[in-house]
Amino acid sequence: MKNRKIRITDRVIGEGEPCFIVGEIGVNHNGNLGLAKKLIDAAKDAGADAVKFQTWKTENIILEDVELAEYQKANIESKESQFELLKKMELPYEWHFELKEYAEKLGLIFFSTMEDRESVDFLIKELKIPLIKVGSGDLTNYPLLKYTARFGIPMVLSTGMATLGEIDEAVRTIFNEGNDSIILLQCTTQYPCPYEDVNLRAMLSLKEAFKTIVGFSDHSLGIECPVAAVALGAKYIEKHFTLDRNLPGPDHKASLEPEEFKRMVDAIRNTEKALGDGIKRPMPSELKNKKIVVRKIVAAIDIRKGDVLNEKNITFKRAKYGLDAKYYTLIKGKRAKKDINKDDAITFDFIEG
Repeated sequence: MKNRKIRITDRVIGEGEPCFIVGEIGVNHNGNLGLAKKLIDAAKDAGADAVKFQTWKTENIILEDVELAEYQKANIESKESQFELLKKMELPYEWHFELKEYAEKLGLIFFSTMEDRESVDFLIKELKIPLIKVGSGDLTNYPLLKYTARFGIPMVLSTGMATLGEIDEAVRTIFNEGNDSIILLQCTTQYPCPYEDVNLRAMLSLKEAFKTIVGFSDHSLGIECPVAAVALGAKYIEKHFTLDRNLPGPDHKASLEPEEFKRMVDAIRNTEKALGDGIKRPMPSELKNKKIVVRKIVAAIDIRKGDVLNEKNITFKRAKYGLDAKYYTLIKGKRAKKDINKDDAITFDFIEG
């Protein structure tokens, strides 16, 4: 059994807890420290719980002749290689300290996606982040998962492009190192992701198969999918975040702008309230209406003393007082103790016995 509740500084992620909402800044800082801070400010204003960046050294993760991914070609006009693009998007190690301190002063949790052993060592040993993200591209990098798991830090795993068997191997790799603090995210690696490829129900399959905390890393447009994911039980939502979708860069077009992100957060929080605790009972706001709305037992015609009460002389209407209609079987066949006028609401005082 994996850990179904995980504490991250002063927050708890898991069953019975509010959804943990992450503003995925990723590479949308465009290599600009000032822009990165503005994104953190906007994430705070929008109601995020955390901000996430991405950490790598380009030479450690890609060869120089690798071309751009299809979504990168579609989202940016560039003839450069993926190596050149990633090199421009690197978040310098020294910025991490400043950005982490900046985020924490605002009450946000700061963490990042690791891409290689060097970034794992930096993020955990030096920066001391409280949780770490594994991107979909590294889900099957089992040696890297094994190395990271040994630190015992909570790990968030995106599952884009992966089969259930590959996810199983990743989870077992981490668990076998004694780390059961795993959050699995349904994810589709396309930017933006078409709705028909989102496959939110796969998140339920992950929960059933691996008994972990589950969530959703969303690359679709709009806010519908993360809100629906929360309704299905997601305890972690990650959404790309930008100040302006028209900014240059590969991820801006699949990101939410600040007002949209805030609408998403508000919709998630309202959805959580609406989900309730699952116990069916009259709710406080409706109790005051019950006395008026629920039908009462009412005389359909004038009833004389001694008459038998039945379907011919009884009806059911809204009234200020009287017996609820559900008590009809208790009075059916009884005799009237006294005369009852048409439209009188009937109480036990009207009935013999």
